[in-house]
Amino acid sequence: MQTSTSAAVPVPKRTWLKVLALLVVVSLIGIAYFSLSKRETIPDVTFVDLQGKKITSQDLRGKVVMINFWATSCTTCVKEMPQMVETYNKYKTDGLEYIAVAMAYDPPNYVLNFAETRKLPFTVTLDTQGTLAKSFGDVQLTPTTLVVDKNGHVIKRYVGEPDFAALHRLLEKELAA
Repeated sequence: MQTSTSAAVPVPKRTWLKVLALLVVVSLIGIAYFSLSKRETIPDVTFVDLQGKKITSQDLRGKVVMINFWATSCTTCVKEMPQMVETYNKYKTDGLEYIAVAMAYDPPNYVLNFAETRKLPFTVTLDTQGTLAKSFGDVQLTPTTLVVDKNGHVIKRYVGEPDFAALHRLLEKELAA
């Protein structure tokens, strides 16, 4: 009868390096996935509208909110504003809140004139010190629009004019939730 002895077969160093490289790649993918899947929550801020009324982030909980950073000197902002008004008017009875944040460089009298002459039906605020823009990820490009769910999570960030059909589908889904 023959007996066989099991001797450990040495594994070449290359194999260990491949296994180690694979583990590193898998770890990086896992970290990237969890980092990207973590939802951005709106910061704890206070908006002050043109009449002096204060609205806090906490006041917005339980509501679907659009926050639009814009300027009267931004041609895309001015162009999209009638569609923003239509969007707000279409969904306000379903609970949509809308806050238009005028950028720090926008002269307050221009913003007030724009809001009055266009009869903007939603909340318009001034960000005279730029603190709101900084709080929302240092917004510098206008228009930048955030769609926020009822739990205060940013579910969509548009830089530039949104695709309004897609925006409306998103709003309908979130408002129904």
